[in-house]
This record gives sequence, C-alpha cells and structure tokens, in this order.
Amino acid sequence: VQLQASGGGLVQAGAFLRLSCAASGRTFSSYALGWFRQAPGKEREFVAGVSANGDNTYITDSVKGRFTVFRDNARNTVYLQMNSLKPEDTAVYYCALDHCTRGGSHYYSGDVLRLFGSWGQGTQVTVSS
Repeated sequence: VQLQASGGGLVQAGAFLRLSCAASGRTFSSYALGWFRQAPGKEREFVAGVSANGDNTYITDSVKGRFTVFRDNARNTVYLQMNSLKPEDTAVYYCALDHCTRGGSHYYSGDVLRLFGSWGQGTQVTVSS
C-alpha cells in the first residue's frame, strides 16, 4: 500500500483545512491509520488515528476538540479535519499505516512511530497569526 497526503496550505489562525490521505492497494481497509506531524526542529508526533473500519478514533490532547479523523474505505481515503487552527499547528503532516496493531490507547503512549510504515510524503500546513 502506498499513501499520498494532500490538502495542506497557508491559512490564518482560526481557519480550517481538511487533509486527505489517499491509498493505493486493495488491503487499505485492513489497516488502522495514523496522522503525524513534524514541526521544524521537533520530533515527529502522533496527532490522530483511526481503526481499520473507522469505528474507533484517537486524537491527541493538544488538538482534541479541534481535529477529527475519519475514513472512507470505499474511496481508499482517510481524512484529517482541522478546525480552529493555531500557529502551533504549523508542521508537515504525514499519514502512515499501522502495520502492527489495530489501533488503541497505546497511540497516546509516545512510542508509536515504530508501529507505522508506508509513510506518505507529507503535506505542509502553515498557520499564520
């Protein structure tokens, strides 16, 4: 499975964006998927995750209430809806497949990058104040 993220851009604080992660391959719907971001000079961090069937979602505390994640397996696409954007949301956003688990609260543990693969190329989100 190959992933391609898109939908980033330059917006003002308070605006919204919807990122898309499009997948090729017939097994996409078998995987949980995560969204991550990496700001300049910082480590890549978990933002949101969704189980294979879309029933369970996981949102990190720093964006909870502003970001939602959902998927359309018929379209082989996962979305990250980002509302009320803040300058601190500025980063390159990546999507990746969970090759190891079906998702769960362990996504909040801080040690989850090792679970993911098939990384997309990333899409830049810049939020101006």
